[in-house]
Amino acid sequence: MDTVYIRDLRVEARIGIWEWEQRIRQQVRIDLEMAADIGRAAASDRIEDALNYRAVAKRVQGFLAEHEFGLVETMAEALARLIMEEFRVPWLRLRVGKPGAVRGSREVGVVIERGEVPEQ
Repeated sequence: MDTVYIRDLRVEARIGIWEWEQRIRQQVRIDLEMAADIGRAAASDRIEDALNYRAVAKRVQGFLAEHEFGLVETMAEALARLIMEEFRVPWLRLRVGKPGAVRGSREVGVVIERGEVPEQ
């Protein structure tokens, strides 16, 4: 299995369970690993044959601009579903972090894996 990844994507989002959080945008940090067969893209050297990480990042940014979430768990599930469906990704590992959510910590969040790891 080959992996295409995005590290430390910082996105402004409406996230939180407290009333004050629902009125503002907060930064979330996203790490994403996606299963992809890069052979065709490597042979052709064409972006059309690749899992375009720029397109994935822009879609995540756009999606989070349009939606609100109470929990990072809900956000992670929605992002995983979106990416797997729209980009036909069979497996992914997604980390969503919320900096500053707990006093004394740099960040809190969740890591989820969804789908089946393709066999080589």
